[in-house]
Amino acid sequence: MRRIEPAAVFGVMSRDATIFTRYWKTTTFSSVVDPTIYLLAFGFGFGALVSSVNGLSYKEYIGTGIVATAVLFSSVFPAMFGTFIKYRFQRTYDAFLAAPVDVDEIATSEILWIGLRAGVYGNAPLLVAIAFGLSPRWTAIFVPIVCFVTGAAFAGFGLTVAAIARSIDNFSYVQSGLLTPLFLVAGTFFPIDGLPNAIQVVAQFNPLYHCVQLVRDLVVMGIDPWADLGHLAFLTVFGLITWRLAIWRLRVRLID
Repeated sequence: MRRIEPAAVFGVMSRDATIFTRYWKTTTFSSVVDPTIYLLAFGFGFGALVSSVNGLSYKEYIGTGIVATAVLFSSVFPAMFGTFIKYRFQRTYDAFLAAPVDVDEIATSEILWIGLRAGVYGNAPLLVAIAFGLSPRWTAIFVPIVCFVTGAAFAGFGLTVAAIARSIDNFSYVQSGLLTPLFLVAGTFFPIDGLPNAIQVVAQFNPLYHCVQLVRDLVVMGIDPWADLGHLAFLTVFGLITWRLAIWRLRVRLID
């Protein structure tokens, strides 16, 4: 692995930020409207049928759980589609390599930029929940950090998928076969302890599950130091793995 130049990383991120100013309104709109719909549908719909879940009102339970879903959708999809379009149709990465910017710096820049976006937009469900009466603990100020770490990790996953995919249609397999089960079996809408034992074990390896638990502890449950350090460590390791995989697969796609 070559040395990553901060100036090159900052340059690519600055370009991404400049491009983002052209469509930030639509991104912000969907990031606020989607969680509002989820909260209204599940929080007030199921909330009228479910009195409490693990000691929380259902609105508190789902209001914190949807944060992970928002992080997933605001990171992995921009990473998959954005990366594929840039290298296949726009040839943006070819221009970067001629700058010269190395593949390591391209992948790192994209992951950090998407992670920053997820760190912001992942908080939208929480803000909506607060508007509907959720009273967060002061430790909720650390939620953006959790969103960033999780978002950057899934951005690395998205880049890896994009670098492997032969067609943009291949993303449907990832979305339906992997991403949908991930956010359904993460403790977002219901506790995983009601699931079969085998699925509970699998859920322990779901990054979204660890994101949900961290957010829920920071916002309403209270910090459990050792458990939360374990959740954060899992997300960090997952992020490091997807970062290296993204660099490797993008290098194969662009150079080798």
